[in-house]
Amino acid sequence: MGKTIIKNYSRFSAKAGTKTIKPCHRLKGEVVLPGDKSISHRAIILNSLAKGEARIDNFAPGQDCLATVKCLRALGVKIGKKGSQDSPTLLVSGAGEEGLKEASNVLDAQDSGTTMRLLGGLLASQPFLSVITGDASLRNRPMGRLIEPLRLMGAEIWGRGRDAFAPLVIKGKELRGMDFTLPVPSAQIKSAILLAGLFARGDTVLHQPIPSRDHTERMLKRMGASLESQGNSISLQPLSSPLISCSLRIPGDISSAAYFLVAGAVHPNARIVIRGCGINPTRTGIIDILLAMGARLKIDNERWEAGEPLADIVVESSELKGVEVGGDIIPRLIDEIPVLAIAGCVARGKTVIRNAGELRVKESDRIATVVSEFSRLGAIIEPLPDGMVIYGGRALSGTEVDSHLDHRLAMSLAVAGLVAQGETTIKHAQVARVSYPAFWQTLQQVAH
Repeated sequence: MGKTIIKNYSRFSAKAGTKTIKPCHRLKGEVVLPGDKSISHRAIILNSLAKGEARIDNFAPGQDCLATVKCLRALGVKIGKKGSQDSPTLLVSGAGEEGLKEASNVLDAQDSGTTMRLLGGLLASQPFLSVITGDASLRNRPMGRLIEPLRLMGAEIWGRGRDAFAPLVIKGKELRGMDFTLPVPSAQIKSAILLAGLFARGDTVLHQPIPSRDHTERMLKRMGASLESQGNSISLQPLSSPLISCSLRIPGDISSAAYFLVAGAVHPNARIVIRGCGINPTRTGIIDILLAMGARLKIDNERWEAGEPLADIVVESSELKGVEVGGDIIPRLIDEIPVLAIAGCVARGKTVIRNAGELRVKESDRIATVVSEFSRLGAIIEPLPDGMVIYGGRALSGTEVDSHLDHRLAMSLAVAGLVAQGETTIKHAQVARVSYPAFWQTLQQVAH
């Protein structure tokens, strides 16, 4: 195999942007990750509420987190920016005791479900009217799961389609705490309710069927909120004084690392070192599953940053075997399942993924789009209502595929292109910038 070739056939725009990849002789090098997207959203939102100033280094540079920044600025928060485009530093002056201000226009979450749901929870408690919308994709993602629990707290919130979809109209008012069991494991809904609970009367108690990522809980504790976690339950007391501002450096995003973890494991001549990757145990399902498949993967230099564990990860060419994936591990790797499916395609034997019905309501129906696009490459893969069955060990062949404007699918197809025979052309590849603007450049750097 020769040098990986990544070609631009058109300028990137909202409607155009194609990448073509050929397999390469080897993958070798170091990867420095963008800041964790989930932590970045929470760091900027919570510091916007805090008293004092905070510096947030290595803020996630993708469009989703920038949408949150724009919404907060529209709500009167002063946020400055410096540093490089791929690793920006934000300077936040928290609203503190003065509080947020009513936006003069509709808030635009773009394609970010995290922005819409977390701000939806926060704005339900603020003493003004808010309208929040997004692009066509976000306006078709389910919002009833946000509206229903907030209404139980006394919120006045409405959505399109009988309160099922965005745009959302929120008339903020004083809320009341509640004891609530989340119907599905969702860090976004959990975080939205906790943000509402900060300003409610009485305690808010949440019970999770399966624990989801806990970045919100960690950060709230660090910023002075009275929050306790025990087992699958969380108890939050309303704020008696503003949160304390918290300067931090965002750890590297494990969801972004996943593309290089899988690429290193499936490529026949690879050694990749990933620096400063967050290894929060509620997020490391991709590592656990790759190890179960036989990946040669090592975690080095474990340390802590801003209350979050991080480490360097080394991955090398591996002989993978199929596994069954389901149950409690799914919330810990839900965003990584598209690229994990590539590992299943290369592995010996059958890989079965279940209990992942949440994939149906992401930026695309990720069960349907993974099955359709990987099948184009020659994979034998069957959809399940809540997952997929992948029959591994079959050689992939390059062809034209489509990201369906889903950033995680675009990058997963790029990993497939590294080991497929011939050229793989990915339509709408520009969508990677939603979470990882430097992805194509980084891929070029490690492919030889």
